Amino acid sequence: MKRFVAAMALTTCVSLAFSQAKPEAPFSVSENLFDQKNTDTLGLSYPDGIETITVFKAGETGDKFCNGVVLAEFNGKLYCQWQSSEKDEDAADTKVVYSVSEDGGKTWGEPMVLAKTIPNGYRSSGGWWTDGKQLVAYINEWPDKIKPRGGRTLFTVTKDGKKWSALKPVMMKNGKPLEGIFEQDPHALSDGRIICAAHFQPGLFISPIYTDDPTGTKGWVRAKFNSTDAKSGTSVEMEPSWFCNSDGNPVMIFRDQQSSFLKLAAISTDRGETWTEAVPTNMPDARTKQSAGNLPDGTAFLAGNPVDNKLRSPLAITLSADGKTFDRAFLLRNTNSDPEVVYAGKAKRKGFHYPKSLVSNGWLYVAYTTNKELVEITRIPLKSLSR
Repeated sequence: MKRFVAAMALTTCVSLAFSQAKPEAPFSVSENLFDQKNTDTLGLSYPDGIETITVFKAGETGDKFCNGVVLAEFNGKLYCQWQSSEKDEDAADTKVVYSVSEDGGKTWGEPMVLAKTIPNGYRSSGGWWTDGKQLVAYINEWPDKIKPRGGRTLFTVTKDGKKWSALKPVMMKNGKPLEGIFEQDPHALSDGRIICAAHFQPGLFISPIYTDDPTGTKGWVRAKFNSTDAKSGTSVEMEPSWFCNSDGNPVMIFRDQQSSFLKLAAISTDRGETWTEAVPTNMPDARTKQSAGNLPDGTAFLAGNPVDNKLRSPLAITLSADGKTFDRAFLLRNTNSDPEVVYAGKAKRKGFHYPKSLVSNGWLYVAYTTNKELVEITRIPLKSLSR
């Protein structure tokens, strides 16, 4: 009897150990894909036909800080949104501006205000969504009174790219406003479900979200996901983006606030309703935002700074045929091409910051800020990224 009880206890302990084991990372990166000793290019080469375009450049007059660049296509035009301020990041004068291109991103109009700043707080860029009938701009609002630091998500809509509706709160499926900061990168599954993420109050705790409303303005549901408390009013997992693997399952990648300099990743097998724990991958990361998605042929991509330190340079794109093994990479900007910072300001530093992407008309566009004082776009012909 004692042997039986001991055996049962051992079986229970083994079962418990297995149940508490961390899941495997949803993807991996081929060994030696990046040469970390080569701080200029990581040993990567540029793809054929690559072009870099400047949308905005800080000058002696006007705003000298920019970040959070996001692109959208609507009615044959490209739209570029970012947060802008006179000098410092997240300053009281921070507002959201946008620019429009009518020639596929070659030239851009003067920045226009999309959302003014607010008293006792500020606003930042939240990204775009379109159902083809209207263009939705998400605006993140950060009132000073919210403690610990956090915010909410608003939206404005246009049908002609000129007239914008009054700002309204993005709504959850339960009829309440989305009390969190929208993460700029909504994509849709093949069945139309939109998946994104938000940093929810109190503080900034990340969770995937999803909606079956095609406008992207309501019906959002907070997915089942266990974030890790970073003990600083935020979760360890931050600022995610996502792609689909060859099984049709969404994979979300996160910045790691604990500075492992590796991407964290989680996967969902039920259309984004529940997610595994986010675990470390072997994808290097400068502890920054990234952009993930799929090319028209299904190839998964990650655009970001795949380095093992805080320097957000160089900028690269990493590719996977199945979203499980990333085994190819190209250079988008090399470190030596980064100019010096011209204007001082809070959180201003060298590097290619916070990339976000758009696939349009045979190109992959990657938008980012250079030194947080230039809004730039690098575009690559899709044929140059195919095997």
